[in-house]
Amino acid sequence: MRKQKQFLVLGLSRFGSSVARALCEMGHEVLAVDRDPEAVEAIAPYVTQSVQADATDEEVLRSFEPASFDAAIVAIGGVDVADSMLVSLLCKEAGVPYVVSKAIDELHAKVLRKIGVDRVVFPERDMGQRLAKALVMPGILEMMELADDYQIAEVLVPDGWIGRSLVQLNIRRVYHVNVLAIHRGKAFVASPLADTVFQQGDVVLLLGKQDDIDSIDSQRRGS
Repeated sequence: MRKQKQFLVLGLSRFGSSVARALCEMGHEVLAVDRDPEAVEAIAPYVTQSVQADATDEEVLRSFEPASFDAAIVAIGGVDVADSMLVSLLCKEAGVPYVVSKAIDELHAKVLRKIGVDRVVFPERDMGQRLAKALVMPGILEMMELADDYQIAEVLVPDGWIGRSLVQLNIRRVYHVNVLAIHRGKAFVASPLADTVFQQGDVVLLLGKQDDIDSIDSQRRGS
């Protein structure tokens, strides 16, 4: 059974509210904090606890015992860049083991990293990029960027692969990618064997460079 975790969400923007709800739906405990009473009231039915408070006040923040949480998500956005940086710093100083902070631009992100934030996210930018990729490459369902131009991507199986096995296709040599897993209906085939045959509707989890993954998607679309 997966261990239940505790999360502190500071700032109930659309991003913060979405993260808070998703974490709770996954079975974790969430304390959601914002100084806007309407935002706190709106999220209340969907989280473990919601509190109206000013997280930029160090004493207020420490009253939540932030170090007892598995992670804090600083979702303060808009024009409140200074508040975002201050709350992120207070979380690190209070001993939160993992701090995720929302950034509005690269300069904001640079300062957050200097503060020691463990992960900086750009929700609007990232969603825009994902939508653009989905429109241009509809066969690529999800993509995670790694170092050195490598990607992990979920790709609908190309028609030319259906009915053939990994060894028949010689995927690593011909396509320069590794097949990590196959989603098949409700089943998940991890590290598929060389004689695994692809079926209609399979979603393939690939590791490779973006150009090679794009090439596979282009083959699926017959372009």
